[in-house]
Amino acid sequence: MSHTIKLKKGFDINLAGKAEQKISSAPKPETFAIKPTDFPAITRPKLLVEEGDSVKAGTPLIYDKMAPDVLYCSPVSGEVAEIKRGDKRKLLELRILADKENEFVDFGKHSKSDLKSLDAEKAKETMLKSGVWPNIIQRPYGIVANPEDSPKAIFISAFDTHPLAPEYNFIYKEDEEAFEAGLEVIKKFTQGKVHINISEDKEMLKMFSQAEGVQINKFSGKHPSGNVGVQIHHIDPINKGDIAWTVKPYGVIQIGNLFLSGKYDASKKVALTGSEVSEPQYYQTYVGASIKNIIKDNISGDHVRYISGNPLTGERIDADGYLGYYDEQITVVPEGDFEELLGWIKPTTSKLSIHRAIGLLSFLNKKKEYVLDTNTNGEERAFVLTGEFEKVLPMDILPNYLFKAIMAEDYDEMEALGIFELVEEDVALCEFIDVSKHELQAILRKGINLMING
Repeated sequence: MSHTIKLKKGFDINLAGKAEQKISSAPKPETFAIKPTDFPAITRPKLLVEEGDSVKAGTPLIYDKMAPDVLYCSPVSGEVAEIKRGDKRKLLELRILADKENEFVDFGKHSKSDLKSLDAEKAKETMLKSGVWPNIIQRPYGIVANPEDSPKAIFISAFDTHPLAPEYNFIYKEDEEAFEAGLEVIKKFTQGKVHINISEDKEMLKMFSQAEGVQINKFSGKHPSGNVGVQIHHIDPINKGDIAWTVKPYGVIQIGNLFLSGKYDASKKVALTGSEVSEPQYYQTYVGASIKNIIKDNISGDHVRYISGNPLTGERIDADGYLGYYDEQITVVPEGDFEELLGWIKPTTSKLSIHRAIGLLSFLNKKKEYVLDTNTNGEERAFVLTGEFEKVLPMDILPNYLFKAIMAEDYDEMEALGIFELVEEDVALCEFIDVSKHELQAILRKGINLMING
């Protein structure tokens, strides 16, 4: 039975710099990187290569000592150029100097008809050794799924409501065959349902809205209606002892391409967005690509911040930094390292806020596109119980009390207050509107780690 769910809570952040629907091909980057920090599950990464080694697309580079079956593979062929470490020799990046033309490890082709009879364990084995398994994320905790688990259901969100998010209907319109093949594979991993969640507010690709053998659910409302965690909460909530898996459409397509072509295809379309981009548009590139060639001659500002991902949950990177494993968006916004005298009290139409005392004039024009910088407009202070978090989080959860339970390391309270249902993206709007200026996403991850290790 499908669901149609209309969410009343939430908040849309309408920023300037949405990508125009055209795809450009920037020169292939010289270097690519796999970053263990992209995967919260990796606690003890182990190297399978050394500097100077030659690799193909699909060659295993690292694994986690706590989950040795899951391999993280090179997105391109080339040479291991640098293994970058941080404090206490923490592995930060493994950089690949790319060949001009990719060579691939052969994992064996399958026809679409073969996939129906493919054994689940054989499919899982191929995915684990080829590098596509990390596309499958476990709830609770938002970590790479344990291949030994059997999830109660698998969820796919077919739309993204984050600020300046890429338009899935555009970037995936030519990937129907691969999506269907990937869907056929992942259906083998659960005795329960596979849910595809689509937007009721716009027309969706038929491969999403008319997919066979799955349950189609419709969602409408403001951000975070596109967050898969919010969707799970309204369809089949995560309770203690439950395990569900989530996969992005890109992950389903990559899994499908693996079985249809026998190759680990790490190519992807990425949206270059933000107010400081001269011509926001899409680029054809690869997982882990250096953004240097993508942003070249296309940045209008002088003092900007580069973000791999969206403005709410993305990671700050350098101008020659690398695209995150799960990211399909690069955002460029003004840096906000300045102080504004009485900035909070001046009437203005240039500021966006859920608090009408600050952004009163912004409510007069809801279609206005805003140019926002990274200034937090204040320092961290004591938690203030405003009741605003509940207005932007469409879940039956009390965020303020959960954050306090995490800071107090109260395991029973964290469990009772719903930590199993949340990951960072679900509380990003709370962080955006927080008058107390706390890093709520980091606080939540601390709580998740406590639950995992406790």
